[in-house]
Amino acid sequence: MASDARFPSDRTLDVVGIGNAIVDVLVQTDDGFLAQHGLQKGGMALIDEQQAEALYAAGGPGLETSGGSVANTMVGIAQLGGRAGFIGRVRNDQLGAIFSQEIKTVGARFETPAATSGATTARCLIYVTPDAERTMCTFLGASTQLEPDDLDLSMVRDAKVLYLEGYLWDSPAAKRAFLAAAEACRDSGGKVALSLSDGFCVDRHRDSFLELVNGHVDVLFANDVEIQSLYQTDQFDVALNQVRGCCSVIAITRGAEGSVVLSGEQRWDVGIFGLGDLVDTTGAGDLYAGGFLHGYTQGEPLKRCGELGALCAGQIVTQLGARSLVPLQDLASAHLS
Repeated sequence: MASDARFPSDRTLDVVGIGNAIVDVLVQTDDGFLAQHGLQKGGMALIDEQQAEALYAAGGPGLETSGGSVANTMVGIAQLGGRAGFIGRVRNDQLGAIFSQEIKTVGARFETPAATSGATTARCLIYVTPDAERTMCTFLGASTQLEPDDLDLSMVRDAKVLYLEGYLWDSPAAKRAFLAAAEACRDSGGKVALSLSDGFCVDRHRDSFLELVNGHVDVLFANDVEIQSLYQTDQFDVALNQVRGCCSVIAITRGAEGSVVLSGEQRWDVGIFGLGDLVDTTGAGDLYAGGFLHGYTQGEPLKRCGELGALCAGQIVTQLGARSLVPLQDLASAHLS
């Protein structure tokens, strides 16, 4: 790896992520099921516990695996050999146990105590249609109970990068935790990275996100839909020109068109890695961020960071679920040596 001159030399963690601790339930289905239940294809809808139970029963057997956008990214970093930690709230129930065990198994630090009362562990019902598009229905449950007092700020201060998801903005308590952690990270000399998470999330919190992007975020991740929503334009290049210079580093994914990485006046266009048939796009953006941040925290050039992100995303879309079944470190050695 290249020499790492971007961060203080005493950090024992590369990236710490704060996000919704969610168990994914992936179900392969068809457009008819989506229409029957009034689900907008390709979207993400927030649902309550009663709706979650009803959809869970109607969808049939599914693959249950710990997920959540930031958690997926931290797992990707750990699989690449990076030092990752995750902060998020689960309940002391069966799904909470699944989440805790799986994220620790891959080597990521997870020490947030489970809630002993209140809502159950969050879950995301992900319906994958034959075209590999995913439609998500999310019950946030216990994840919304994350408070500033729950934060392990020593972990945050010990990280080179703090990675946050826009979904946290949907919960006032989690939003306060988000801001407290970002302040602690900045004060300790670390950098703050943000994922805009979802176009609908941007629609709900546009003004707040613009404020964050314009002064509180060092590294921004978004896809083309999210960045266009942020600047209320249907033209990608217009959005790109508006976001340029707002953050030190900006990485925007464009599906089959690859990704664009910006830093100051510099721009790198990164292509995709076609590693097999398209099966499921769940987690593609999460794994792109994981690969990118791993390269970034190891001092790699930004184009190389984008290529590592694209490689990880290219792998994850060839399988069901957002946790790679192929060792990512071996994948990187084979394709980016």
